[in-house]
Amino acid sequence: MEEELSGVIPCSSIAVESVLRVGTAGALWGFCSAPYDGRQKGLTGIAQASFVVKSVGKFGSQCGLVAGVFSMTRCGLQRYRKQNDQINTVIAGAVAGAAVAARTRSWTKVIGMACLVSAFSAAADFSRTY
Repeated sequence: MEEELSGVIPCSSIAVESVLRVGTAGALWGFCSAPYDGRQKGLTGIAQASFVVKSVGKFGSQCGLVAGVFSMTRCGLQRYRKQNDQINTVIAGAVAGAAVAARTRSWTKVIGMACLVSAFSAAADFSRTY
């Protein structure tokens, strides 16, 4: 089914859908983990509520960024190469990982995160297709 629709649906629509889905999951993760982290830091009241809100935004935006960059790159590569294989997934994972780690301004962290996200993406794609 995905192969039939991949040429019909624009890459931007696929990217927006993945940003919304994974960004929402990241925001929920932040909403669940932030109160615990706030208590570990000794925050209470308004300070803890502010910490939770900032964490929800941070987790949601980071997860949405990874999903958007990954899905847009994978879709673009698939259409450019006219092939649906794991090379698209590996390259898209590397680009998404590098995009997340780019703000650290450390080449070691950028390369490490690119390899890590690429490996997880390839493993997920492999388990989904085989």
